[in-house]
Amino acid sequence: MAGIYIHIPFCKQACHYCDFHFSTSLAKKDRVLDALCKELQLRKDEFANTTIETIYFGGGTPSLLTLYEIQEILTVISANYSVVNNPEITLEANPDDLTDEKIKELAKSRINRLSIGVQSFYDEHLSLMNRAHNSTEAKKCLETATKYFDNITIDLIYGVPNMTMEQWKTNLETVFNLGINHISSYALTVEPKTALEKFIRQGKYPTISEEASLAHFNELVSATEKHGFVHYEISNFGKPNYFSKHNTSYWKGAKYIGVGPSAHSFNTKSRSWNVSNNILYTKSIEENKLPLTIEELSIDDQYNEYIMTSLRTIWGISMHYIKDNFGESYLQHTQKIAENHLQEYTIQQDANTIKTTQKGKFLCDGIAADFFKV
Repeated sequence: MAGIYIHIPFCKQACHYCDFHFSTSLAKKDRVLDALCKELQLRKDEFANTTIETIYFGGGTPSLLTLYEIQEILTVISANYSVVNNPEITLEANPDDLTDEKIKELAKSRINRLSIGVQSFYDEHLSLMNRAHNSTEAKKCLETATKYFDNITIDLIYGVPNMTMEQWKTNLETVFNLGINHISSYALTVEPKTALEKFIRQGKYPTISEEASLAHFNELVSATEKHGFVHYEISNFGKPNYFSKHNTSYWKGAKYIGVGPSAHSFNTKSRSWNVSNNILYTKSIEENKLPLTIEELSIDDQYNEYIMTSLRTIWGISMHYIKDNFGESYLQHTQKIAENHLQEYTIQQDANTIKTTQKGKFLCDGIAADFFKV
């Protein structure tokens, strides 16, 4: 499995918690999109012998694009890459962009999966996060979208200051009642150089409670399980046959190309990323130069990458894979670190596989770091 990620670096406004690359000015949109299509052409040889199974429009806010602009990008991909007959094509979208007319348009296109950034169904939470939509828009767009799309995932954020457990349960029940088959849910995190970090430092915003986040996470795990969802990755919950194929390919170490400003790529032996500047990106592409920084991955890096992604999933760490791909010394290292976490019951192990326990899921990043070879 291989995929293409397309970064659309534009938003109506900046969410307080977001540290992704984007611009709130659309003045350069046409030029950036032309460059993005040209980058796809310039990089086609990287996947000369590879079939594309997933295409993902992320951002930023891809739902700001017109249907014509989306189709133009897909046409360039089809002309330059080998693509399966029915690839999973996901479009990230904000509720305020998904009018009835826009949803109907998208349903007639090749887009077959919507990722809708709801975050919360309470206006006070949306206001705190500086989201562009309100709760009414969120519910209305989902009521329409479910009529035209079967494959929908929504984003929800937990651990928001002053979010009660009852409000969090109501958020989840709203999703269940709408018949949504996939949820991506994340704890509100304070990233450096974001508005959220600045406001907390200035005392204008409440601090984040790790205790509340853990309680919300445990409720999320329990409630989704009761409604038939599989907790297949730390932040992702899907009903059978509704797992994200694109994101699953990331977690399983498949190759992917990321195009657009700031987009990342991975080919199993190296990772690369584009410059996070729209003007520098377009100028470079117009000069037929790829604005890439490339990092060759050492054996330790490849091992760490495998541990970090695998431990987050229901498939876990394969001891056979470690022995076959990294050797006996890495296998012994893995087993040695595992022994400490087995005693703390943050992981569980059978003959071949290491997975996190319920207790360990919320601590997954820290557990993975303990396994890393430095």
